[in-house]
Amino acid sequence: MKFKIKKSDVLDVLSKVQGISGRKSNLLITSNVLLKTTKDGIQLIATDLETGFEGLYPAEIEKQGTLTINARKFYEIVREFPSEEIQISEADNYWINIGNKSVTYNIVGLNPNDFPETPKLEDAELFSIDSDVFKKMIEKTIIVTGATDEKRSHITGIYFEILQKEDENIVRMVSTDGNRLSKADCMFDKDIPLPEKLGILIPKKAMNEVIKFLDTTGTVQLGIKNNNFIIKKDYETIIIRLLEGDFPEYGDIIQRKNFHMIHMDRKMFLMMLKRMSILSSEDYKGVIFNFKKNHLVITTTNPDLGESKEDMVIDYQGDSIEVAFNPRYIIETLNVIDTEKVVVNLFDNEKPCLIEGENDDTYLSVIMPMRI
Repeated sequence: MKFKIKKSDVLDVLSKVQGISGRKSNLLITSNVLLKTTKDGIQLIATDLETGFEGLYPAEIEKQGTLTINARKFYEIVREFPSEEIQISEADNYWINIGNKSVTYNIVGLNPNDFPETPKLEDAELFSIDSDVFKKMIEKTIIVTGATDEKRSHITGIYFEILQKEDENIVRMVSTDGNRLSKADCMFDKDIPLPEKLGILIPKKAMNEVIKFLDTTGTVQLGIKNNNFIIKKDYETIIIRLLEGDFPEYGDIIQRKNFHMIHMDRKMFLMMLKRMSILSSEDYKGVIFNFKKNHLVITTTNPDLGESKEDMVIDYQGDSIEVAFNPRYIIETLNVIDTEKVVVNLFDNEKPCLIEGENDDTYLSVIMPMRI
């Protein structure tokens, strides 16, 4: 195997696949990337046995073949290589030569026959979605994270479903950790064909990797095939093995019945919460929110550090409500909302608080109160 590549053609993708190849698995070879020559260039494949990536990139092929090389070292070599053109060839016993006339690396490879096969998904039914919209949907749902040792699939995964309505179809992503829920929607015209009655669980850690490959322009294609979720661009494909399990019924918790709708400036509210969370700690996470006529008073008390208090003028005419929330949950919610104003839907100190962007029904955050 022998070929030449341009540094600029592969450096970016080698950087992005580090999150896949760098993840621990039961197979040593998954820390490598597989390089395979084709009639159109070089195919690059990475996997952690749960998330797989395939991409096709330009190359000048001198001799056909396949090799595997440590993904981290290959990326570092390409990143620091002094010239744009890099020649790669395979020697005996899977050794790999990388270099040009002035720089040479000899790297130990592994038998490419041991590299895990990627699922064959050529005939999968795909539909298109705006790339930036899909990226923001992921960002709005992966903020909800469970404990690192969490095993329950409905907490480690994002629920991806398609809802058929009378006048439109909705692609929806929902995540929860038991203390909060995040819901992001994308509306489709009724005449656009989408998979019917779809409800799947996609690992959050895989969706963290997907974000790296999504552009702010153009579209991507999504689909399901043989228990795999597929994200496809022009020359790149990500394949994610789905989780098994059921997502809890959440329809009732997102209903806004008889709630007080409090419109607030997003940036002012965010900065207030950041100031009030300075004295929060692992043992003292709660912040007291006191909603009263035309005012919101937030107080923090931490016996180890001290206390703080801040008053904000708001448009609220209801009865006084004193409730405690983890400020980090609200801060993370406000960070992914794009509108200048947000709507805080509040009922009492026991029911969850619903936060959304003003005049924007594509995103909703549900946050459970804490015991005071």
